[in-house]
Amino acid sequence: MSLEVTPSGQACGATVQGVDLTRPLTAEEVGAIRAAWLQYHVLVFPDQPMSDDDLERFSLNFGPFGDDPFIAPIDGREHIIAVKRDADEKGPIFAEAWHTDWSFQDVPPAGTCLCAVTIPPEGGDTLFVNQHLALEKMPAELRRKLEGKRAIHSAAGAYAPDGFYGTEDSATRSMDIRPSDEANATMTHLIVRPHPETGQLGLYGCVGYIVGIEGITQEEANPLLAEMYAWQTREEFQFRHKWQPNMLVMWDNRSVLHSASGGYEGHARELHRTTIADKAA
Repeated sequence: MSLEVTPSGQACGATVQGVDLTRPLTAEEVGAIRAAWLQYHVLVFPDQPMSDDDLERFSLNFGPFGDDPFIAPIDGREHIIAVKRDADEKGPIFAEAWHTDWSFQDVPPAGTCLCAVTIPPEGGDTLFVNQHLALEKMPAELRRKLEGKRAIHSAAGAYAPDGFYGTEDSATRSMDIRPSDEANATMTHLIVRPHPETGQLGLYGCVGYIVGIEGITQEEANPLLAEMYAWQTREEFQFRHKWQPNMLVMWDNRSVLHSASGGYEGHARELHRTTIADKAA
């Protein structure tokens, strides 16, 4: 096996070469990729001209498919959604706010895979922020205030009919977003929690899907969440990924937040996405 893992030199992330993702992987290759994924949290696979079949097969090496609510799958598939923007779209960039995917679920997904389909000539970077490193470097007083507390997560602000991607907004997008009253449900998760596979402590979630903190008033929770958000998204904890055609990116939702960026006005952009369920939780 000739797997080559090159760290990004930033707060997380690594490039993986020496493996062909358009064919079935060996058990040895899967084990090496999983180890690198857990170590670096974000893996970039360049020069991988993958089909949707390849994307699904690769994803299933690391767990069953996760549930993707509020966004319809592409035609002919149950587990692939298109993250896309037409060249003439004028609304806000999708997923520009920091988040970890579907943290409002009882058992949120372990990972996400994003495969390049149409890449604009400039812009469209994806940013990641390492939540293990953010916790490790966090001031002791802020950490003390967060440890042991459970955050209240909800998709209401994003996917309820009156949410940011609600009925009015979704009608203007090329993405097939399906707002629903089901987005108003809530779920709690520890803010400081061990990674389900490695046991390493990290922060989980941030303002957006986090709408409160269990056991304290909203007036108490808001400034604490704002303080946490300002710390956990600092540039020193970030990795900026620049897309190229025929590229796959795989990240660990239990370790990082991510954010989309613009800068490609007048150009189309499309990526196909799968989620990997957290069988370790």
